[in-house]
Amino acid sequence: MLIPAIVAGIGTLIPIVYLVLRAFDADLATVQRLVLRERTWTLMVNTVALTAGVLVLSTVMAVPLAWLTVRSDLRWKRLITILAVVPLAIPGYVVAYSLISLGGANGFLSTLLGTVVPRPSGYWGAVAALTLYTYPYLFLNVRAALLGLDPSLEESARSLGHGGRAVVWRVILPQMRPALLAGWLVIALYVLGDFGVVALMRFEAYSYAIYLQYSSAFDRTYAAWLSLILLALTLAIVATEGRLLGKRKYARTGSGSQRAVVMTRLRRWSPLAYGYVALVMLSALGLPFLVLASWMVLAPPSAEAWLSVLEAFLRTASVAVPAAIITALAAMPIAYLAARVRIPGSQLIERLAYLGYAIPPVSLALAMVFFSLRSVPWLYQTMAILIVAYVISFLALAIGPIRSALMQVPPRLEEAARSLGRRPFVAFFQTTFPLIRRPVVAGTALVLMVAMKELPLTFLLAPTGFTTLSVRVFTRTSEGMMAEAAPFALAIVLFSSLFVGLLVSYEGRR
Repeated sequence: MLIPAIVAGIGTLIPIVYLVLRAFDADLATVQRLVLRERTWTLMVNTVALTAGVLVLSTVMAVPLAWLTVRSDLRWKRLITILAVVPLAIPGYVVAYSLISLGGANGFLSTLLGTVVPRPSGYWGAVAALTLYTYPYLFLNVRAALLGLDPSLEESARSLGHGGRAVVWRVILPQMRPALLAGWLVIALYVLGDFGVVALMRFEAYSYAIYLQYSSAFDRTYAAWLSLILLALTLAIVATEGRLLGKRKYARTGSGSQRAVVMTRLRRWSPLAYGYVALVMLSALGLPFLVLASWMVLAPPSAEAWLSVLEAFLRTASVAVPAAIITALAAMPIAYLAARVRIPGSQLIERLAYLGYAIPPVSLALAMVFFSLRSVPWLYQTMAILIVAYVISFLALAIGPIRSALMQVPPRLEEAARSLGRRPFVAFFQTTFPLIRRPVVAGTALVLMVAMKELPLTFLLAPTGFTTLSVRVFTRTSEGMMAEAAPFALAIVLFSSLFVGLLVSYEGRR
């Protein structure tokens, strides 16, 4: 498995190399003029401000909600937990479509109530749409940390004379640091790489500027430099997260079992808590579903429209299914190398695979364009180059569950099979693979769900005329055709909800 693991790991470097080569095609004076121009720094400020705004609002939404579902006597906590995760099935550009659909002369409120309100746009529109989609990532991390936090630590702090606020700041928050940093990192990476929301909201962040420069400018050197700056910003955030996390120990060191959690009684704060939960649920779930359902009622799709939805769905699946299968096949040797083989460079290959997920999709798409035009022009705007981009971008999603499963399977099973005369490859598929089959399927399904919703890679790399569900939603929303975009958005939400439902159905099971 060493050769395919090396090929898959190094394959993630190819687009970055070609992006660098394209960026340095210009002379030094041109590079300085491009990088140091005022617009570059404006884009930097806009991108950082957008990321910070989404992180603040998602924290305000996710942390109290996680505490209420774990530490309070709130009723229907399991249902609330499931509903809090369901927004992961609604892509950010669909949330942006829902917000935009509310306003304007042809908007939802104008059609239904005769009230014309301005359409959300710009910075606050982008922050709102991205927050409503990404807050479940932080919610899941914080909730898991609260479930694993030993209440005896808080009891010890109180016995030493600390009040409620001191316990939160000196005990709970330090223990939640890994969860907060992990959630913030995922959200920040998504915001930096998002294209659909910022494009629909007409907010000039790096990803939207890269697309405009690529699609409208004859000289694409500036687009390459913007992509490299965005990639550098992404890697800086990843490095900062690792430095902030440090090497502190968070596991309990005392003997005995963990204490049971004592639920906090809300009492007179119950109406406020239920009102907060209702506000979050209505904003993240009620708004998109209400807008989609209303458009389906106000402007029912024709039979031809449903045929177009089916056609777009089949096109989306024709790319997502092979990409998911190839990604799983490429992830297995890398996961095996990371979990079982201790040779120089094995960790580097795994890190290279994760690098593909860290590259913003717009930058990756632009790099694949440069790679195909320079080296393999016959691949330009083909299904093959799109599938390769999917594999590079989503490889890390499939590696995680497979590697975790391999670490739990004892190597002696393969050793016993080899001692009975089986070759190493045969021994692996007869002993280990049956035990990791379900994680492999889970990783494949996760990649499939993400690929079915993917927008920037498809929008920039797909063959001319090849329109998927996400592209149909984006193009129709950009043109103000809200009713026409509704059935395509609904198809994405329903399909993604099936996978999210399967995920949360195993909540709490062993």
